[in-house]
Amino acid sequence: MAARSIETALGSSYPKGSEPITVFVPDKDRAGRRIDQGRWTDEALRVLGRLFRGATAFPPGKGIWRDDSRGGRLLEEITVMVVAYVPRAELQKNLAALRAFLHRFGREAKQGEVGVIISGNYYGISTYDAGGMH
Repeated sequence: MAARSIETALGSSYPKGSEPITVFVPDKDRAGRRIDQGRWTDEALRVLGRLFRGATAFPPGKGIWRDDSRGGRLLEEITVMVVAYVPRAELQKNLAALRAFLHRFGREAKQGEVGVIISGNYYGISTYDAGGMH
């Protein structure tokens, strides 16, 4: 008897999302001032949902970030992780739109670094496109 694919065995009708994406949404800006974390979490959910069919925000966790451009100052944060699983072709097709969101988030929320994990690799963005241009 031939082995069935996982998709067949589960009755899955949608493409499998093989590329995990995680966007980190902290509760503070670079100077340690509170930001509207709910707004940015909701926006990350909407963007990833529109681009990749869905996303989930996981409960906040305590984190810390070292700001090397400010003498290694440590900034304690409460961070929400917004996660999506994406077919590789969809990821490639939507990288420009994902970049636009990440850079806008960095600029408007005054982040020292916007962190995103794609396929197990961390990408820290600390220089942002002006007005969404790239």
